Amino acid sequence: MTGTADVGANIASVRARVAEAARRAGRSPEEITIVAASKQVPTARIRQAMAHGLTCFGENYVQEAVAKMNELGYAIPPPDGTQPAVAAGGPPVWHLIGSLQRNKVRHVVGRFALIHSVDSLELGREVGRRASALGIVVPVLIEVNLGAEESKSGVSPEEAIPLAEQLAGVPGVSVQGLMGMPPYCPDPERSRPYFATLKSIFDGLDNQFRRFLSMGMTMDFEQAIEEGANIVRVGTGIFGPRQK
Repeated sequence: MTGTADVGANIASVRARVAEAARRAGRSPEEITIVAASKQVPTARIRQAMAHGLTCFGENYVQEAVAKMNELGYAIPPPDGTQPAVAAGGPPVWHLIGSLQRNKVRHVVGRFALIHSVDSLELGREVGRRASALGIVVPVLIEVNLGAEESKSGVSPEEAIPLAEQLAGVPGVSVQGLMGMPPYCPDPERSRPYFATLKSIFDGLDNQFRRFLSMGMTMDFEQAIEEGANIVRVGTGIFGPRQK
């Protein structure tokens, strides 16, 4: 898949699948934000996706993301921790969906509209310190390691709510929900119990923390929506297989 038409057709297909999954769950498709996971995707392909109406892109690596922002621009996040207004033809909205190291926080604050991967009080405090220095509030999600996988970041399910409550006292940070990823399995139905677990944790959060539930990728975003996701992260389903 290399042409603009392919990206456009892929986006149309993903939107249709999102809408159908939302209807099955008795929800409005308008509740669901599609984050186009653009790790290792050239900016030309991102421009194609933007031309077909996508506005929100998710990056895993800070250095790669900043280079793309320098070329494509970025919607400046509001200082109060809300989401930027999306304007047709305007710059993209960027989410950080990969792990964040504390020494990279200075490159992230003020550029990304949402950080999906806060997994410690120390990281949250560093985000807050950088944000407070700029006089802004940064919205974050707590990353939950649903399968207790050593290869993945995130707090245990039992630690998610206590961490949200601890971060509530950190100036410059606004906890707005959870992010999680099930262990890989070719059968998307096997992801459903993990999504249900994350939704249960989400429902146990104080209301102030319950805005975004980020779960589901290309293979299993329909199951994620049926279990309550309102952000899905779709990469190959939009851009095709990544170039080796």
